Amino acid sequence: MVQRTLAIVKPDAVAAGNTGNIIGLIEKNGFRILAMRMQHLKRAEAEGFYAVHKGKGFFEELIEFMTEGPVVLLALEREDAVAKWREVMGATDPAKAAEGTIRKLYGTNIGRNASHGSDSVENAATEVAWFFRGSELS
Repeated sequence: MVQRTLAIVKPDAVAAGNTGNIIGLIEKNGFRILAMRMQHLKRAEAEGFYAVHKGKGFFEELIEFMTEGPVVLLALEREDAVAKWREVMGATDPAKAAEGTIRKLYGTNIGRNASHGSDSVENAATEVAWFFRGSELS
């Protein structure tokens, strides 16, 4: 089934100049990029997006990280997009991620792991809509 998912190239990967490499992996794995833009998230945007994690020990660190520099936001589409994107990203902890995955190649640690991906079809719809209006999705 064709699905949509949200991908974020996080500030660490953007700052390290790995955005192009990550976009290459996205395309190599059969994703269609429906929308893409670079944006420096404001604190309120990051807090709203990651509200599900509010109250957890890592929340403040996550918000500071996600607002420290620009990110690249992408709305992706393909068959089984959510599961496939999570496979391409690799495990949250780059040390445990499979060889050739984005997080293994470009992540530093569990907190600075180069990319974000929706964890379910339902969350993907919400996350894509958080950053992109319907008219932006080509």
